[in-house]
Amino acid sequence: MAAAAAASDPPRGFQFAIDRGGTFTDVFARCPGGRVRVLKLLSEDPGYRDAPTEGIRRVLEEERGVSVPRDEPLDTSGIEWIRMGTTVATNALLERRGERLALLVTRGFRDLLHIGNQARPHIFDLEVAVPEVLYEEVIEVDERLIPYQPGCRLPGTETLPRLEGSTGTSLLLQQPLDLGGLRRALEGVLARGIRSLAVLLLHSYAWPGHEEQVGALARELGFRHVSLSSGVAGMVRAVPRGYTACADAYLTPCIHRYLHGFRAGFRDQLQGVPVLFMRSDGGLTPMEHFSGARAILSGPAGGVVGYAITTYGRQGGQPVIGFDMGGTSTDVSRYAGEYEHVFEASTAGVSIQAPQLDINTVAAGGGSRLFFRSGLFVVGPESAGAHPGPACYRKGGPLTVTDANLCLGRLLPEYFPRIFGPGEDQPLCREAAARAFGDMATTIRAFQATATTLSVEEVAMGFLRVANEAMCRPIRALTQARGHDAAQHVLACFGGAGGQHACAIARALGMSRVFIHKYSGVLSAYGLALADVVQEAQAPCALRYEPPAFPRLEGVLAQLEQQCRDALRAQGFTGEQIRTEAFLHLRYEGTDCALMCSAKGYPPTPDSCRAGDFLAAFTSRYLVEFGFTIPDRPVVVDDLRVRGTGSSGIRCETPLAPSGKPPRVETVTRCYFEEGYLETPVFLLEELACDHTVPGPAIIIDKNSTIVVEPGCTASLTPFGDISIAIGSGTPRPVGPQLDPVQLSIFSHRFMSIAEQMGRILQRTAISTNIKERLDFSCALFGPDGGLVSNAPHIPVHLGAMQETVQFQIRNLGEDLREGDVILSNHPCAGGSHLPDLTVITPVFWPGVPKPVFFVASRGHHADIGGITPGSMPPHSKALREEGAVFISFKLVKDGIFQEEAVREALLAPGRVPGCSGSRNLPDNLSDLRAQVAANQKGIQLVTDLIRLHGLPVVQAYMAHIQANAEVAVREMLKGFAARWGTAVEAEDHMDDGSPIRLRVQVDPQEGSAVFDFSGSGPEVHGNCNAPRAITLSALIYCLRCLVGQDIPLNQGCLAPVRVVIPKGSILDPSPEAAVVGGNVLTSQRVVDVILRAFGVCAASQGCMNNVTFGTARGGYYETVAGGAGAGPHWHGRSGVHTHMTNTRITDPEVLELRYPVVLRRFELRGGSGGAGRWRGGEGVRRELQFRQETVLSVLSERRVTRPYGLRGEGSPGAPGLNLLLRRDGRTINLGPKSSVPVEPGDVFLLQTPGGGGFGSPEDGGDPQVGGDPEEGTGPPRSFAERGSLFEYRRAQEAV
Repeated sequence: MAAAAAASDPPRGFQFAIDRGGTFTDVFARCPGGRVRVLKLLSEDPGYRDAPTEGIRRVLEEERGVSVPRDEPLDTSGIEWIRMGTTVATNALLERRGERLALLVTRGFRDLLHIGNQARPHIFDLEVAVPEVLYEEVIEVDERLIPYQPGCRLPGTETLPRLEGSTGTSLLLQQPLDLGGLRRALEGVLARGIRSLAVLLLHSYAWPGHEEQVGALARELGFRHVSLSSGVAGMVRAVPRGYTACADAYLTPCIHRYLHGFRAGFRDQLQGVPVLFMRSDGGLTPMEHFSGARAILSGPAGGVVGYAITTYGRQGGQPVIGFDMGGTSTDVSRYAGEYEHVFEASTAGVSIQAPQLDINTVAAGGGSRLFFRSGLFVVGPESAGAHPGPACYRKGGPLTVTDANLCLGRLLPEYFPRIFGPGEDQPLCREAAARAFGDMATTIRAFQATATTLSVEEVAMGFLRVANEAMCRPIRALTQARGHDAAQHVLACFGGAGGQHACAIARALGMSRVFIHKYSGVLSAYGLALADVVQEAQAPCALRYEPPAFPRLEGVLAQLEQQCRDALRAQGFTGEQIRTEAFLHLRYEGTDCALMCSAKGYPPTPDSCRAGDFLAAFTSRYLVEFGFTIPDRPVVVDDLRVRGTGSSGIRCETPLAPSGKPPRVETVTRCYFEEGYLETPVFLLEELACDHTVPGPAIIIDKNSTIVVEPGCTASLTPFGDISIAIGSGTPRPVGPQLDPVQLSIFSHRFMSIAEQMGRILQRTAISTNIKERLDFSCALFGPDGGLVSNAPHIPVHLGAMQETVQFQIRNLGEDLREGDVILSNHPCAGGSHLPDLTVITPVFWPGVPKPVFFVASRGHHADIGGITPGSMPPHSKALREEGAVFISFKLVKDGIFQEEAVREALLAPGRVPGCSGSRNLPDNLSDLRAQVAANQKGIQLVTDLIRLHGLPVVQAYMAHIQANAEVAVREMLKGFAARWGTAVEAEDHMDDGSPIRLRVQVDPQEGSAVFDFSGSGPEVHGNCNAPRAITLSALIYCLRCLVGQDIPLNQGCLAPVRVVIPKGSILDPSPEAAVVGGNVLTSQRVVDVILRAFGVCAASQGCMNNVTFGTARGGYYETVAGGAGAGPHWHGRSGVHTHMTNTRITDPEVLELRYPVVLRRFELRGGSGGAGRWRGGEGVRRELQFRQETVLSVLSERRVTRPYGLRGEGSPGAPGLNLLLRRDGRTINLGPKSSVPVEPGDVFLLQTPGGGGFGSPEDGGDPQVGGDPEEGTGPPRSFAERGSLFEYRRAQEAV
């Protein structure tokens, strides 16, 4: 077989590597004798049926000199092999054009994949637009496995059959599989025309017997495709495994149809021709094994392989950042000798649990739209798409990044094909782009009457600078996340649009070199030719990594390796061509942060297993990524994996001969740079030789891309014809303190990047689960007056609250705030939210300035700081001292010295209060506080770098400008509201104890200002639902951001147009000793309900976080549970989702049952709980927990008496929640909204969460001014589909 041929041999026949993208199909062909052909054609064209087949036809026709008709199957006799990457699966998923599908699931979990992790994807989107599930029918089947737990006292479990799982753990068969009833249900689904089935049974990853029986029955009955979750993704966690099974069942039939059509274009259906497809993990697989769950990144994976092989080796092993900027998306990735994989990632709302290259889609590419909003230059995320495309495409499209490059002379229309305009026969139109920028310049002048008038070129250049800064942010985040410095990398640029931005981005990141391969325009296709065939095998596990487990681990690894070798030998590879590598998925016990570790470089020792010293590999990598290890903590193996590769990639590059003369200048054009217009020579890449050097400014044009060499940079050709650009320092652009809208946008990105990088340091160096894994923290930058400048992430309950804390310290400490001090605070009177949220504040001084010039702060949720209950979240606290340790203006660091003894004493102080304990986890408290100090230091370093670059007056001026910009956005929103709804609105709602929350809003339509007056709200309560003032301000900023409806800097400026009146001694501003833990998690939701009711925006959501805790003195479990979202003027409320001031993810059912003494009997939507109306409220959920041991159950909830209101006409309220305890003796007890009660084995807690309110009467046509169809949705405008580890990290940050 061809796979066994030496990689460097000249080809015996034609070798084709083809990347079928969404817009273009790229063909790299190696012809007999070694000649290389490169071709680019449209993926969809009425002139041919299939683009890859057409590309092969054209090459065969031209090389053989014989006409090959399009309507005849191609002769395959001269084809040695074909390799392909395709976006067929990705497009089917994005556009929801997959196979009709049914989901079969364990009874009680029919809505598990609808609820997912219960977090909403966009925290400020009131509609909660979420991609729909892939299945159209659900079958529930009677069967149930539960984990075996020593010490379980659940009645009846002692007689249950015990099964040995593949993970090394045991399971109990609680209910056998009912195949009889299932047969009838499956026959009904088949009768309705559904032929594809996904199967998800709980704990099937460890014991797949029930799923295998279901699969056999389904195939017997006639299902064409059956995806078993245990076979597709045999890893613990039911939700992502179920999503993966659904994606496989949804997409694989589409892939098979495409492959059938592709084969039909060749004689004998390609019999005898090796056809390999690229998988998401960067390896090739035979066509018959190519499946939906492994195909999502098939296209972009080829590009990563391409730059990894071509750039890394030629740059002396220097780590590489891959920068793939196309027309519709920009992908960023990293390679440093090994491919970086993720093992769970989301695409189009579907989590895929399979190895995937960590390719981060971070921007919309050349099609990113350009906006001027409230004084800011904004680039994307909206995209112009291929139709109508950018303004220069002559189809009436919007301004884009491509237009900016064209307007500035960086793209030359004469070198582009004439395929534009309505007739698709015109060149790119520079005049259309210039006209649109002229209109934009006029808009900017009208907005900033006092600002310096910007020319068309200055506006276009400004947008390019903002676009470049926006793309630098994720690259910094990608490197910072793993403890690397972006400046130490080479930038490998490919894709059609990247060459225009590479020099500027590399310079901004401090990189010294850009590498652009000669095939950069088709690098994904070229990467396919270089790639190896990969075969993977995986098995779940649940054992500790310790000597008693080594024989089992070694045995499983040996089996997996043999599976890989056998599969590769069957494809024609010899033993010498096959390499295998073993991996263990390891984590510290009690944490969720697992790392997939190879023992490469860590040979076996007497204390390790024979496959290598995996523990040393794990601790070494953990130290690099997180800055510490946990020496005494056991390490657990979650999965075992073996990756086998069959070496088959070509090596076909030949050195260029030197020309011996200077490069020929094709033409000279005028191109706009920071210095203004410069005479810029243009060169053709095909005419350049390896002894040519091209100083900037210059433009190098290839058939498929345009490369801009900026002034101060120098491009040279490598011996193989690739471009290597040395990045010079460039001319520094002077920046003054006066407002410049371009600099405003750039500083906005810089300030946000500082807060994000602080967060990365905090997450890496913290030790507790709450901060490291749940990411329950915020980091922020403040001006000299303590006003918020930027914070990240945007956790709703933290918004604006830290500003109150910083400004309190300025007032309280005054002259006692000295250099070398770090302040710790959590008291509600000092801007705290609730006591577990500890805020660490560092003032920053500058030489010659007596007072702090800025502040940085980090707020993190500590799992326990003492009090009357573990977790410091007591449901029945009556005074603040019962909720834990209190800090007002505590000097955590004094004169540069960490005050460990003093803070230790303060954290243990609650133990002196009767019935209370001091902190129950002091080591974690101290470690996390040190991590918060370290995060602040990172922020100080980054801001200090900015000050050294631009000067203190400039940085402080732009801190103020950014705040003013947010103020403008809120004023515009308030003016618009006043024009539409009037100048005075009011609303009232009640807590379950009857306490009113009242609000009157008075808007000044001329000034765009407002007074939010909460006078009339109830007095402080004898309980813990009192909300500190900071909570009300956070709720208000959250609501204002939702009402503005677009991204704005969330800072002090948001509240500048607003005066907030909160009566002292009320439930919203209680006395200093009042208990407040419920105010943070419950009253905050009611404040949001009242504000949104006053503005008439949408009906009430569930208005509660449904806090549930159970445990003993030895440890416990805490969760918040989703409910229904309120309907709005053109949307139905989302069901089973967290809303407003919380977005916490819920523990996966399988993990919950493995780690805690409970059985989750049911987790589904609560039918009928959403309010009726023209637009229906979302449904709450029904969740049943059965206890396996004695424990104490605590519930802290609201909306058990008052119902979530409906709005506008006859919109009905949602159903209230209900907390029931079903005793095993048959009694049913209503626990009320707040309760703490001992429970026995066999007792069941039945939680029914509230539904959302309805909107409008059923006959109402909706709101014509907002309008829309419920089926259409109102999600964000057309944009790129984000993916990758950066996207997952941000989603996790916002899921708090």
